[in-house]
Amino acid sequence: MPLRIAHRGMPRRIRENTLPSFALAIESGAEGLELDVHATRDGVVVVHHDPTLADGSAITALTFSELRRREAAPGIPIPTLADVCALAGEETALFVELKGAGIESLVVDVLGAHRGEVALHSFDHAMIARLTALGCRYPLGILFEDAVGDLPRLMETTGATDVWPHFPLVTPSLLGAVHARGGRVITWTVNDLGIARALADGGVDGLCGDDVTIFE
Repeated sequence: MPLRIAHRGMPRRIRENTLPSFALAIESGAEGLELDVHATRDGVVVVHHDPTLADGSAITALTFSELRRREAAPGIPIPTLADVCALAGEETALFVELKGAGIESLVVDVLGAHRGEVALHSFDHAMIARLTALGCRYPLGILFEDAVGDLPRLMETTGATDVWPHFPLVTPSLLGAVHARGGRVITWTVNDLGIARALADGGVDGLCGDDVTIFE
């Protein structure tokens, strides 16, 4: 069975990228949590999907103290990456999507004290290449939602071993190319049981979806 990864927690039930949503995902059988990170003006790495908050404030323009006065949802604060590490512990893998520009060193610094399994990924392939050049010790991944021309070459130039295609892009050829390089194919966002089973039978290594209870 592929790794069951909760896409930002359980967003169909509780606000995405929050501690209650991640906790419910773990209780529901998630083996991994996928989350998005940005950094505040004073360098605190926080978990949030967009670069701006609901009131239009840019995360990069706020100090962490200022951000803490906002909420992800009523009564639910915006968590830090360190908060999610503490929740996940050593049993639940963390798949961290780097979204904020130039935050890779801040993220790696936070993760340095975490003892659980971690992997990093991003749509910003240049950022992944920079992490490779810095000798990052975590598995690195490239996200994409459109077909790429020379995937083995892209893996080589970025140093990525994890490949995160949108699920319609998964083909036997893609799987073969990634596995030939010793990599993993982790596909998103899978919310249909039939599609999940077909992908599992095809050999994907991870399924990332909004409700991990369908991955049975």
